[in-house]
This record gives sequence, C-alpha cells and structure tokens, in this order.
Amino acid sequence: MTKSFLKEEIGINQLKELDKKHYLHPTTSIKQHQQNGPSFIFKEGKGIYLTDVHGDRYIDGLSSLWNVNIGHGREDMAEVAKQQMARLSFSSSFQNFSHETVIRLSEKVASITPGDLNVSFFTSGGSESNDTAFKLVRHYWKLKGEEKRTKIVGLERAYHGITMGATSATGIMPFQNFATAKAPDFLHAKPFKMNCELGDKSDPDYESSIRGIVEKEGPETVAAIIVEPVQGAGGINIPPDGYLQAIRTLCDEYGILMITDEVICGFGRTGKMFGVDHWDVIPDLMTVAKGITSAYIQLGAVIITERLRDELAELSDDVLFHGFTYSGHPVACAVAIKNIEIIENEKLVENANRMETELLNGLQYLEEQHSIVTKKRSAGLLGAFELYADPENEKPFDPSIQAAQKLVQECLNRKLIIRPVVFGGSNIIAIAPPLIIQKEEIDQMINIFSDAITAVEKVI
Repeated sequence: MTKSFLKEEIGINQLKELDKKHYLHPTTSIKQHQQNGPSFIFKEGKGIYLTDVHGDRYIDGLSSLWNVNIGHGREDMAEVAKQQMARLSFSSSFQNFSHETVIRLSEKVASITPGDLNVSFFTSGGSESNDTAFKLVRHYWKLKGEEKRTKIVGLERAYHGITMGATSATGIMPFQNFATAKAPDFLHAKPFKMNCELGDKSDPDYESSIRGIVEKEGPETVAAIIVEPVQGAGGINIPPDGYLQAIRTLCDEYGILMITDEVICGFGRTGKMFGVDHWDVIPDLMTVAKGITSAYIQLGAVIITERLRDELAELSDDVLFHGFTYSGHPVACAVAIKNIEIIENEKLVENANRMETELLNGLQYLEEQHSIVTKKRSAGLLGAFELYADPENEKPFDPSIQAAQKLVQECLNRKLIIRPVVFGGSNIIAIAPPLIIQKEEIDQMINIFSDAITAVEKVI
C-alpha cells in the first residue's frame, strides 16, 4: 500500500476489518468471511508470483482465475494503458461511433481466429460474452422467421458465467441453485458421449446426449449448441478426439449454430491460440475474455463469422438493440493489443505447449509416489489430477473427508495457490499457471504438491 493510492497508511488488521465491513466477496462463504475476514490480502504480483501484505510470496498456480496468461506486473502493459488514457480514455461505440484502437483490435483478433471468425462484438467479460452470444443467435433465428428456435443446448459440468443467461447455460448445479429462477430454454446434455453424437441409438446414454436432446426437442426449436473446447471450472475435462468435430457435424446436419466458449481456453492456455485449433473446428460464434488482456483490464468479446454478420445485415436494417456502456473501451482494447503482441513475440503459446510435457511428467511422478493420486491430464497449461481413496477400484473419498480442500490448504501453507473442484463429490485439483512458467518452476510446484499430499495422507 502506497500513499499514491491511499491518503494514509492503513494497518493490516484495519484492512481486514474494513474488508469484513464493506466488501461482499464473489464466490465466497459470507458467513466465513464475516467470521474470519479475508484469507489473503495481496499487494503485489510479479511473474508467476503474488505477494501478500505480510510479505509472503506465493506461486499463482491458477493464474488467479485462469486469466493472467502473460504473468503479473508487466510494466509495458501499464504504460500502454497510461498512454491510451491520456490520449482517449473513453469513446462510445453506440450509434455507429468508433475509434482507432477498437478497429485495430478487431483486425488483430480476426487475424488469429480460425476460418472466417472475423467480426468482434466487445463486452466486459465472459458472462457478458455468452449472454450476448445467446441473444445474437436467438435474434438471428427470429429475423429468419424461425421464432421457435430459442433453445440452447450445453453440457453438464460446463461453466459459462453468472449472468442470468450464462448461469442458465452453466451445467454446474450450485451455480444454478443460487438463482431463484432460471432463463427458459436452456438444456444440458451428458458430456463427451461420442457414440451418441455420431448417431449410435443403441447407446444407453443416447437420449441424454446432445444429439438425443436435439432430436427429442426437435431441431426446429434449437438455436445453438454451446461447448467449451476443454471444460475448465467443471474439472479440466478434455473431450476425446473427434468429439468437437462430431458436434460441428451435428450442427451442420440440423442447421444449428455452434458456439464455443473459449473464455478459459483462448489466447494460448491449451498450447494452441484457441482450444478449437486442436481439432480444426470452426464454430459460428466464439466467446472470449480472460486471456484477451491477461486480466490487466476487463474485456471480453463474441467473435462471429462474416457470413453470420452479413446475414444479420441483410435481414434487418433496424438497430441492434444490444450493447454495453464499455463495449470496445479504448483502454481495454489498447491493453488487449499489447497483450496479444506479448503472447506472439514471446512465443507463449509454444511455451504452453512445451510446458504441458513438463507438467504431465510431474503429475506422473505424483501418481507414482502417492497412491491417492490418479487421472492426470493437461491441455497445454490447463491441467488437473484427482484424489481417490482407491484409484484402482475407482473408489472416491467420502465427501466428509474433504480431501481436495485439505490438499489445497496444505499447498497454501507451502505458498502454492491452486483450486479444488468438488462438484458432485469429485476431488479434482485444477492447475493453470501463467504461460510464462518454466520447467524449474513447474518442478517446484510438483515438489510442493508431493510434500502437501504426504501431509494429507497422514490425516485422511
């Protein structure tokens, strides 16, 4: 804390009390917060590390919220924001107004997205991006005279955000249960049912697959299918090869629009610029956020094909009655341009691809050394492993043991920040460090994991 940000120095205990009194934390137990105050108060980030107000330094093993792709504390990013603020701090994009920075970013994004995904609508984050995608596809079908096409089909364990539409599309029940009402016409299929999506009606899961749901509901009622190339918050669930192609084929067969949620996967996280690049799939709409600015400022986007944009223009000359105050914010766009430049110039996509091997080697070591560790996996630097009481016989831990939560706490005790995924009784440990990480730092993480797992094994 410096006087450039605060009128006077504030002590740590006072900060905690002020936090308890005035700040309602997202995705946090309100009761625990009121009882204990904030778990951490961070004051500085540099590279893959975060430093708290006590001076303790932690490895940010999840890139905070899967989003600090280029690492913390880049002064060149701050300088770009400063220059843009001094030149043009804000300009609306409503009523056909524009500015150079948003035009340049739109062109840059078009140059790195697959196929003809060349048209961007900018938002402030992932939830806004997905809600925008849902509204656009429904608007499109209405203009086409197919008003019944309102249904959006997603997957169980998918996460698409926390606005009303995004929450309704999310296939993780605690997020849905938080809302007293859900938006209509959102359906959820069992994930990764390859045989079903290819048309195998003898599969017992056929009716609960995407194809089964589409056929039951009627393709003429389905506006879009939305999938994450790799499920993030649901547990780092990587689809089998051919799955995304099967969904693309299904969409083409029934004239359904395909949306891919690249909010976590995009901008190098999986070892390709975008997750769909692993499978050479081109969706009709792609939603992004997080890595587009590496979280240095809020920004998201829906990227649509030129074909879709041209059809929207041809079908109606009315105003597109959808827009956010900060759509195409000049400072956010300038930061995004610089962020993509860093990702390209420093070859961070390639580094994520190389470090996948190092991470998987480390996770293999954990499986060999610890009998409760199993199911290692990673796509680039989006990785995970699971904890089982008896991996060989697929016997999970009783939820009351809180195995994943205990491991996360032991890792925090050893200055490593990671995340548990415990929906549905799972004990998944999610790993997603900044894309700048090197082998020595991954080795350090693995050593911390091993020590922490040993501590957990003694108490469970």
